[in-house]
Amino acid sequence: MSSTVDATETLDVQGQNCPMPVIKTKQAVDQLSTDEVLEVLATDPGSMSDIAGWADSADEFELVDQNEDGDIYRHYIRRTA
Repeated sequence: MSSTVDATETLDVQGQNCPMPVIKTKQAVDQLSTDEVLEVLATDPGSMSDIAGWADSADEFELVDQNEDGDIYRHYIRRTA
């Protein structure tokens, strides 16, 4: 996975805990067009597995990358359909 992804939009869910990062992420990617990428900034360590699990179960989204930058967890989700 690449650590540099060009994001179309950024969603800041820092300070929010499960399940809000996933709920807000789903709402935000639903607004994207095909091939656009959403960058999600979270502080909940559980968001790494929560967002990955959600993206794996969704046909219209792809988890492009995830990384940890200090206390910030970055997630990149592409809308595929």
